[in-house]
Amino acid sequence: MENIIINEKNIGLPPGTPVYVGDRPASAQDISIITYSPHIAELKIISKIDELPQSNNDTIMWININGLKDIDSIKKLAQTFDIHSLTIEDILNTEQQPKIEDFENYRFISFKSIQQEKKFHHLQKKKKKFFNYKLKKASEQIAEIEEFIIDQISIIIMENVLITFQEIAGDPFNGIRKRILENSGQIRKMGTDYLAYSLIDAVVDDYYLALSHLEDDIEGYEARAVITSDDTFISEIQDTKNYLLQIKRAMIPLRDILVVIFRQSEPDISDELKPFLQDLRENLNNAIITVENYREWSSNIIDVNLSVLSYQLNKVMKILATISAIFIPLTVITGIYGMNFTYMPELDKPWAYPVVLGSMGFIAITMIIFFKIRHWF
Repeated sequence: MENIIINEKNIGLPPGTPVYVGDRPASAQDISIITYSPHIAELKIISKIDELPQSNNDTIMWININGLKDIDSIKKLAQTFDIHSLTIEDILNTEQQPKIEDFENYRFISFKSIQQEKKFHHLQKKKKKFFNYKLKKASEQIAEIEEFIIDQISIIIMENVLITFQEIAGDPFNGIRKRILENSGQIRKMGTDYLAYSLIDAVVDDYYLALSHLEDDIEGYEARAVITSDDTFISEIQDTKNYLLQIKRAMIPLRDILVVIFRQSEPDISDELKPFLQDLRENLNNAIITVENYREWSSNIIDVNLSVLSYQLNKVMKILATISAIFIPLTVITGIYGMNFTYMPELDKPWAYPVVLGSMGFIAITMIIFFKIRHWF
């Protein structure tokens, strides 16, 4: 069932009102333009939409916009290329579900990408205390942690123009830019539909890269599961499961988008592009299956860890129970001879005390031998 996201910023506004909606502050905008044909390719960085070059039928123009802070510039771009206001609203609403929509002069696709970000933070060791007096000063360690950032990418596909919008700077498209500028591969020989496919394929490659990193983490958890009793182990592996869920939520709508493209618009797809799209769908299906396997793997690791902890606890309880069982008859004997009665047998005998101690030792040794024979510890 699809999640319905309602944001307070949109309440009361007419449809098509451009308002940025996201879980992070809007980033400052930068614009890059690559214009290419089979014979030439040029990269240009501009600061304003007014500096956009004119598009023509002889070249393909890829406009990439990082940052959604400058809404006025995005509205100017929409006027320049006759982009519907509802599309602009979808571009600025980064919390919505991925989608695909066909308009008269363009196709709009939005989906999620996953970026990995390495951060450094200080880990502070717990201070050792004895009766609330500090014995040692806390020491700090610098640890490297890896976080996954969900970024919405929106693509507008026209006949000779392709426009991409991203929440934040940094994307998996540098390889595509290099292939265009160096004329490697067949991007410069193909149309905007192939360029859009290449962009989506790069995002899918990033999914696999994230899964590869998570696989390494899960293998580490598997090795720790049988030896660790760390309180943070379960929380760490739960974080990994959450990352896997986020990746799955990004993959499934994109796979559905590719299904829609094949089902509704197959005549519009060139014969050369169809095998690539089919391969992309298969890669996404395999990646989704991998995510499910990794989540099941993580759950099994948690079960193994809990079983190990339970086994360790049972060993401790078995030892404590054995000790208690040995001391029960000894406690009975000492309890009897600890009673303050005047007339008790052997109280006036000089050998009574060592005999009682010897009997207690004999009973304890006999019970230990019996437990060993029965393999109770």
